[in-house]
Amino acid sequence: MSYLLDANVFIQAKNLHYGLDFCPAFWEWLIDNHAAGKVVSIDKVGDEIAAGDDELSDWARDRGNGLFIKTDAPVAAKFGEVSAWITGQQYEPAAINTFLQVADFYLIAHALARGHIVVTHEVPANSLKRIKIPNVCIGLNVPFMTPYEMLRREKARFVLGRRQ
Repeated sequence: MSYLLDANVFIQAKNLHYGLDFCPAFWEWLIDNHAAGKVVSIDKVGDEIAAGDDELSDWARDRGNGLFIKTDAPVAAKFGEVSAWITGQQYEPAAINTFLQVADFYLIAHALARGHIVVTHEVPANSLKRIKIPNVCIGLNVPFMTPYEMLRREKARFVLGRRQ
């Protein structure tokens, strides 16, 4: 089972805890674990990152080869299951329309099709105005966790080298 990363994992890492300039080990860990078949994301997340036109979009373009997988037929086959669950809830129509048009919808379909664990900073919420990834994961029995849970589970270590 591999980890499927939401856009906010990359964006918050860059903006907060794992800046590309001071914590390159996090970014190397992502690439290494992608190469090992443990970490992926999707092309729609890659598109969101590319739209930022910043150092993160440069990183994704230069080093993210293969990390952002495309939607294929087995994933597309799960669209109906995801949309049926969402429309069967009490969400406001605007929330449903928004969710069906953003990367989150594709992320859940990928997780269902491939058995991924969704990794996101989002937390479940009882809002009818915005659909949160964890709520959909719970409703569709898709495992999810925070990036910190993923890093601990994988025993990631970002250790400073010896100072000279």
